[in-house]
Amino acid sequence: MVKPSRSYRVFQGVNGVILTLVVIVTLYPFLNIVARSFSGERQIRAGEVTLWPKGFNLTTYKVVFQDSMFWRNYGNTVFYTVVSTAVAMVLTTCYAYVLSKKNLKGRGVLVGIAVFTMFFTGGLIPHYILVTELGLKNSVWAIALPNAISVFNLLVMKAFFESLPTELEEAAQIDGLSTYGILLRIVLPLSKAVVATMVLFYTVSFWNSWFGAFLYMDRADLMPVTVYLRNLIAGATGGGNAGAGTAELSQVGASIQAVTIVLTALPIVCVYPFVQRYFVSGVMLGAVKG
Repeated sequence: MVKPSRSYRVFQGVNGVILTLVVIVTLYPFLNIVARSFSGERQIRAGEVTLWPKGFNLTTYKVVFQDSMFWRNYGNTVFYTVVSTAVAMVLTTCYAYVLSKKNLKGRGVLVGIAVFTMFFTGGLIPHYILVTELGLKNSVWAIALPNAISVFNLLVMKAFFESLPTELEEAAQIDGLSTYGILLRIVLPLSKAVVATMVLFYTVSFWNSWFGAFLYMDRADLMPVTVYLRNLIAGATGGGNAGAGTAELSQVGASIQAVTIVLTALPIVCVYPFVQRYFVSGVMLGAVKG
């Protein structure tokens, strides 16, 4: 076994120090937010909270959890995210697979149309009028369809599909598989890494989205939890609930932002460890090749 040289050991040491600092800088804000969500009002306003809660307090969590509308909106978020991600993955996968065929007539036009939408949009008012005229308001489709295809995700999947050996598809054609059969039985099983990565991207995007629902939903019971928490922040910082006690209002106003960040980020944090092993390989395999 070849002994590492001195310069290589120094390189490893420097890398270790730099990566450790990056981890600390990355984790500190999140740990601080978690600590603030469990801390008392006086300690938060005095800036005494760092990585550990001070004046341990669960008032804000109790206010949120005891509200039945919170759980209704949380269920809406799960439903909207699942449906929207499924729609987005079907459309993105089909579009990317079509664009990966270099012998497709009009391929350049289709790619150009997709890339064009990355830089130019119709604007908010035409967008709102279109969704309204199509009768999509107050439904999951108002969230799922307008954001169904991310061009970035589309181009990554397209590049990945182009990297697959064409001989596999030719052999499947000889065996009698149709185009959809090749996609479902040959291409997708070989694309688990990039598919898992795209699912993660879409899930995070739809989970954190609030403006579309705020714009197209007229009833409180149809809102996702992000809009509920946004309204809770606005109410707490603007004087809050007239029927609530002053001390409780002060505590909610001091910690509501930290609590909302924790509640919205927690599901993604729980899911990410099961998907992250596909993340790097999916993005790298789908990257543009030189």
